[in-house]
Amino acid sequence: MANFVDNYCEFPIALKRPMWRIWHNLIIRFDKDVTANFMNYGYSGLNGDKAIELEKDDEKNRYCIQLYDHVVNRVNLENKRVLEVGSGRGGGAHFISRYHKTKKYTGLDISSGVINFCNKFYNVPGLSFVQGVAEKIPFDEGSYDAVVNVESARCYRDIEVFFRGVHKVLDADGHFLFADMIEKEEVKEIREKLHNCGFKIVTETEITKNVAKGLEKDTIRRKELIHKKVPGMLRKSFESFAGTEGTKRFESFTNGKFEYWSFVLAKI
Repeated sequence: MANFVDNYCEFPIALKRPMWRIWHNLIIRFDKDVTANFMNYGYSGLNGDKAIELEKDDEKNRYCIQLYDHVVNRVNLENKRVLEVGSGRGGGAHFISRYHKTKKYTGLDISSGVINFCNKFYNVPGLSFVQGVAEKIPFDEGSYDAVVNVESARCYRDIEVFFRGVHKVLDADGHFLFADMIEKEEVKEIREKLHNCGFKIVTETEITKNVAKGLEKDTIRRKELIHKKVPGMLRKSFESFAGTEGTKRFESFTNGKFEYWSFVLAKI
């Protein structure tokens, strides 16, 4: 099972979406509160970069939060309408809506179970979660000022259809804030697809070392949480999914197989 999870990103597209739903349901089964409300790999500053200030209750999720903050902090989201596609267990949406003071924040995810979970546990004015498919974003043209997508697009059946959908729902002056792990030889192709779908790159940053350092620093917390919540026979699989130090996923960021990129994009 652990090897299955380690090689997940290389699976055929047809297998990724069903597995994603199964994984969401497993996490909900083992964690019935918001103890594990982030699913991203995290981010750590390098060379003495200043860390963001967090409230006490958010400190335990610092590295996961820092990834979200890195993705969005180059655009002013205050009083803006924001859509997150692939919002997962809602931790990123909860953070951004509070710290970046959005007017409206909508989390969209394919899993009905995780949508019910998020709407039950998060209570922030303007924050809501709806079920939907990334390639069929169920909102009108120009209805959002920003779209956020973190570590989700690699699971989609057709990433170009997703990019076009993002372009459609963005206001003319809106921004697409996109971050994901990408196989090294596919980075150029992703840039071309973004351009073909009507986007120009405002900034692009390779943050592979930051993500690897975040995982390294967060490994103890992740392992402790997994051992507390997950039955013994599945712990290795969950550690692989979480990218803890020593797993193949962690090594993929240090051996050059995957790079991690973040983009700020605007409509052409």
